[in-house]
Amino acid sequence: MTTGVSVALCTHNGSAFIAEQLRSIVEQTVPPGEIVISDDASGDGTAQLVREFAATADPAIRFVVVENAEPLGVARNFEQAIRTTTGDFIALSDQDDVWHPGRLEAVLERFAEGPELLLVSGDARLVDAGGAPLGLTLFAALEIRESDIASINSGHALDELFRRNLVTGATAVIRRRLFDLAAPFPAPWVHDEWLAMIAAATGEIGVLAQQLTDYRQHGSNQIGAEKLGLRAKFGRLREPRLGRNEYLLDRASVLLDRLEDLGDAVDPRVVIRTREKVAHQQVRADLPTSYVGRIRPVLREAARGRYALYSRGWLDVARDLLQPA
Repeated sequence: MTTGVSVALCTHNGSAFIAEQLRSIVEQTVPPGEIVISDDASGDGTAQLVREFAATADPAIRFVVVENAEPLGVARNFEQAIRTTTGDFIALSDQDDVWHPGRLEAVLERFAEGPELLLVSGDARLVDAGGAPLGLTLFAALEIRESDIASINSGHALDELFRRNLVTGATAVIRRRLFDLAAPFPAPWVHDEWLAMIAAATGEIGVLAQQLTDYRQHGSNQIGAEKLGLRAKFGRLREPRLGRNEYLLDRASVLLDRLEDLGDAVDPRVVIRTREKVAHQQVRADLPTSYVGRIRPVLREAARGRYALYSRGWLDVARDLLQPA
């Protein structure tokens, strides 16, 4: 069994970029002891390219290739990759990014600050398909503010994540015991959002402000980053809800069920707050189709402060008042 750092790298038709990503991983100032590649039924020879790369790489790094005959999808494929790793720390990796040389070293230094840290993530530089910088960082695209980072780093990650996800899996490294708490990954959660939420509910999260990854945006990303302008934001307010609030209620309910199942691993106050989150999402899911009929329940929730605590504040107030059903 290897110790130290494993990489859980998921691929699907990634032949165009996989070799560059693997080079950036093996050339880390603190290289991993193991790289697990879980290939999700690629049809472009990605797995063979990985094997060819592994044959010429440093033999001190253990390569494991898992090939799925049928695609599992992003979240289940990452769960499989992580489960196959053996290291004490697991770095999540997309197939098409490039790690900066000191990424793992910086993250491990942050983990060394305390055993309560279950997940550490960082910023990234957005680049185009050819690797040219787009003049934008991941945090800027997602409108993650310095105050958000400070709040997470001071032990208030749960407060932030109850409102919205702030962790991108391509920049994340986790402790193995977080995976033991979080697996299996439930629908309808995405793997990185779920890991972040369980980390916040059972321990702490660290965020590094520096850009440690080139996060490639090429039009075929399964999960990418995009900065929305005012017109686009307003346009979203006019889009039909299409079950969005029901979806958010489902996610909150699934989270509550898991936290209750984890028993003593979760502070009872966290469970109480999660029940409040569920109650808030239930109100939103039950909003009538009539614009006039929504006014009273929405304003009541806003007055109780639950939009500020468990949603995006006035943005979601406006969405619930204005969005067509």
